Amino acid sequence: MLTLCCRAFLLGCGSLLLTVTAGAQTVRVDKQADGVLIHLPQPQPNATRTLRLQVVSSKIVHVQASPLDSVSTLKSLMVVPQTGPAAKWQYREKKGQGIISTDDLTATVSLTTGEIRFADSKGRPILQERANGGKAFTPVLANGQQLYQVEQVFASPADEGLYGLGQHQNGTMNYRGQQVELAQNNTEVAVPFLLSSRNYGILWDNYSITKVSDTRDYEPLSTLKLYAADGHEGWLTATYTQKKNPQDVIVQRPESALNYEFLEDQKNFPAGLKLDQVLATWEGSIATGVAGKHHFLLKNAGYCKLYLDGKLVVDKWRQAWNPGTSVVELDMVPGRKYPLKLEWNPDGGESYLGLKWMAPQSAQRQLEYGFKSEAGPDLNYYLVHGSTPDEVIAGYRQLTGPAPIMPKWALGLWQSRERYKTQQELLNVAAEFRKRRIPLDNIVLDWSYWKPAEWGSQEFDPSRFADPDGMIKTLHERDNLHFMISVWAKIYEGIPVYRDFSAKGYLYPRNIANRTKDWIAPGYTSTFYDAFNPQARTAFWNLMNSKLFTKGIDAWWMDASEPDIYSNTNVQTRKELMNPTFLGSSTQYFNAFPLQNAKGIYEGQRQTAPNQRVFLLTRSGYAGSQRYAAAIWSGDIASRWEDFKNQIPAGLNFAMSGIPYWTTDIGGFAVERRYEHPNPADLEEWRELNTRWYQYGAFCPLFRVHGQFPYREIFNIALEIHPAYQSMLYYDQLRYRLMPYTYSLAGQVHHQHGTVMRGMMMDFGADPAVRNIADEFMYGPSLLAAPVTDYKARSRPVYLPTGNGWFDFYSGKHYAGGQQLAVEAPLERMPLFVREGSIVPVGPALQYAAEKAADPITLYVYTGRDAQFTLYEDENVNYNYEKGAFATIPFNYSEKTKTLTVGERKGTFPGMPAQRTFNIIWVGKDKLTTFQPEATPNAVLTYSGNAVTAQMK
Repeated sequence: MLTLCCRAFLLGCGSLLLTVTAGAQTVRVDKQADGVLIHLPQPQPNATRTLRLQVVSSKIVHVQASPLDSVSTLKSLMVVPQTGPAAKWQYREKKGQGIISTDDLTATVSLTTGEIRFADSKGRPILQERANGGKAFTPVLANGQQLYQVEQVFASPADEGLYGLGQHQNGTMNYRGQQVELAQNNTEVAVPFLLSSRNYGILWDNYSITKVSDTRDYEPLSTLKLYAADGHEGWLTATYTQKKNPQDVIVQRPESALNYEFLEDQKNFPAGLKLDQVLATWEGSIATGVAGKHHFLLKNAGYCKLYLDGKLVVDKWRQAWNPGTSVVELDMVPGRKYPLKLEWNPDGGESYLGLKWMAPQSAQRQLEYGFKSEAGPDLNYYLVHGSTPDEVIAGYRQLTGPAPIMPKWALGLWQSRERYKTQQELLNVAAEFRKRRIPLDNIVLDWSYWKPAEWGSQEFDPSRFADPDGMIKTLHERDNLHFMISVWAKIYEGIPVYRDFSAKGYLYPRNIANRTKDWIAPGYTSTFYDAFNPQARTAFWNLMNSKLFTKGIDAWWMDASEPDIYSNTNVQTRKELMNPTFLGSSTQYFNAFPLQNAKGIYEGQRQTAPNQRVFLLTRSGYAGSQRYAAAIWSGDIASRWEDFKNQIPAGLNFAMSGIPYWTTDIGGFAVERRYEHPNPADLEEWRELNTRWYQYGAFCPLFRVHGQFPYREIFNIALEIHPAYQSMLYYDQLRYRLMPYTYSLAGQVHHQHGTVMRGMMMDFGADPAVRNIADEFMYGPSLLAAPVTDYKARSRPVYLPTGNGWFDFYSGKHYAGGQQLAVEAPLERMPLFVREGSIVPVGPALQYAAEKAADPITLYVYTGRDAQFTLYEDENVNYNYEKGAFATIPFNYSEKTKTLTVGERKGTFPGMPAQRTFNIIWVGKDKLTTFQPEATPNAVLTYSGNAVTAQMK
């Protein structure tokens, strides 16, 4: 039996030293100003020796653990210095446990094992580490520095849902039982913040590649039992045939591992094979000795079909130069053979393929999840508690910084393509939008506006852009458009910028030393600047400022910000290409480049033009990116229905990672050849794909069209009389009508740490039916969007969460919650519902966001329960809101009295309308009301800042 003896000693500055004797071992507890530092007995090498619990706020506790006698004091890149009064907390001990308590939570620490349990103020469990602590430290060396591979395992009830963790493309909404790899890559964005359905979050303060949830490594197929097509044990039958004549077999051979995932693996294909001329098939069977759900991870470029147990489980195309991933489950029993067939059309001269698997989790691990990182000085995480998911995300933003309000124009439509090749081409497109009266706010110039051999110069090629200053002036003054330009961290060898940066040590040298060339004919050697170096960041902004910003450019598109120094290389090569960083090993800092890249641009522009809102669109991000006005897009996805469908959970989980502004290439980026010169059937599919994607995009935080040829402008997709054109125009116009609602959501993002695009769990977590919904979401508090992601579908099932009534947005028809409907979805319309008890402000028709003041505003009041909404307004493009220059007008509806109150306006700003008109339209169960913004209102309120009311009759 373990007996404990405790001695306490007062230290200077009011701190307290506690020693706890457990047998012959002694625990020392140092009470600090903001928490405790616990020195544990160390029963074995590399076990937890030192544990620090820091009270950040009444709802946030910071945990650090180390096998050494101290924890790291390295400054966090993701967490900002905390301001404001210190949280009140107490520490006590009871039966060998240290207990830290605040007004909102309690952290209980075992003084023998270091295991931590978190509970709320009423003692209800929030989160518990695995018994005995669940921590693991494995020594590793990176650039000669002693670091640790670190892992933390948490207990997890069977009904817990896990969300967030950035943007991933496997179509998964709830990551429970799945593996999520946090490694920056084109289309994959790592954000180490997990949001639980139990209303807590974990911010994992580590920058290396990290596995979350199921942290085991995927295994090669060779560790399963394999059987060839003819039944021989030990391999699958691989057959490579001529694409033009599939009966002509080039090579047939046994293969027991499908590992062609990276550029370095191309040598593993049969010698002399030309991938653009072949088809390949792997056939046979697999068997296992372990019962349960096996996971299969497929990585493919080109066309790929995977059959497991006779069923087609993957049918996918990805452009040859940018493979995608799929995860498939198969419930297997020992002793049974499961047929496997993989068909592959590489569809390019360089293509990638890989298939791995993972055994079922043990019974214990099914009730756990973990974080496992490649390298760090210690184990470091923050527990964030809240009564709602919004409160948890507010805690994340308290730690990592608030999101600025985006300029209002950025919430309108953006038009882009890969790429406008000349100045006149871009100006012609802008003029066509205005001629056709298609609302638009931003036009984007993608890459290669420079001379072919001068990537990184940030200078326009005068043969194609003879007068960029005049071009931008025309866009601003003639077309009332904003102009965004693509800027890469990439710099070609030999140009003046390269020589300057190289001489100052601002560049990663390895790709130059390797003499590798990029894909631009005839190929050029290049590298990226080191965004971890503060002097390099300043120099890069100064380059952007002198060459571009001075011309009047409004916003930045920071492409390839993973960084993608040399595409499709394996992780080891990628680390070598950015090693060392200014701060240390690329292994340790692998995921943080996009955060530092955004930091340099944001801080540079704010210093140069302090009152012009910064806007960054970047292909990658990390925890804290939101504080640098960074929005993230989903990368170079394919123009396919399955990719479209996967964007919905990808975007929702990204939003639930705490970073509010996200977008996808409407229509997808990379295009199959069949769409380049389509037959009539393919042309109609192309139009429908873009239309459905456009409908969805109108309810994303950012509404943005981009992609390869065919051109993506509405008028280049379909004729004006075509239903596709009419539908896209309708949703564009609707986006602008909803600008008062959307801009108010942007105000909430900054002032209340709100989230615009919301997973169903965020608002209806008490309804277990929403936990895995991956194809519906809330746009703000009121609108439920249900995109149509299947070709030729003219209806789709929509689940309406329980606890609320719902109105069809278009017809006003009322439905009870807690049911699944088969909802009609003609090509022209996407199912859209409004939550009972909502007030949705609708503004006038606009051609661009700042065309006119939002007056009159029509308030659609969806009755049946009390409702509230706050209209937010400011100057739209500057930072005066940070100094209090903004106004809010509260709307409140009482179901009991059937009365709407437009409350007293709070605040003011230059140019604020002193008087305005609110048109009221009532929507109720027995009051069928179609959405028609120009309809005669049920009531009209004249408003000058004092409260006024209207009663439903």
